[in-house]
Amino acid sequence: MVKALRIPTDADEPITELEVSKLEDYQAEVGGWIEPVDIPELGVTVYVHEEGLILNLPLNSRATFLWWYFVPGARQKAMLVGPALIVGLPDRNGDSTDIPAHAAEMFTQAGIWRVEVQVVDDPTWYRNQATYDDYFEALVWAMVTLERWTTAEDVRVVPVTSEELAGGADLTEPAA
Repeated sequence: MVKALRIPTDADEPITELEVSKLEDYQAEVGGWIEPVDIPELGVTVYVHEEGLILNLPLNSRATFLWWYFVPGARQKAMLVGPALIVGLPDRNGDSTDIPAHAAEMFTQAGIWRVEVQVVDDPTWYRNQATYDDYFEALVWAMVTLERWTTAEDVRVVPVTSEELAGGADLTEPAA
């Protein structure tokens, strides 16, 4: 059995934990033939319906923005549609592994996140006071910032520290 997360297309529906073991389990979760999309930096593979675009399945904004954030080459070129199933990257035999604990926690546990920005020709990370209580909402704003702010060169989503929440740290630019 492989520990996985299912991300529904409706952003108001919760992400659920489950276990899958055979091809039919994966297919049942995405509603048809599966297509893997690897996100190596996170150590995960996202499975979606292989014919989702042809079938006009709804956009899965959480899965898409996650992919775009970690795989810049996919940004604005493709999107993920239909329910998504996230597992760990395949092992040496090509078999799926459990979703890494850090990824599962980031996607399912409550937390406070912020977007930091690097501008052209400046290695400093800048931030403002905006925070997000959902990791995926922060991803959306990171991608919007990168797309719309012409001097933005890179973005990152980071957790807000307990010190910042307690008011002991400066929440304005630049970031440490």
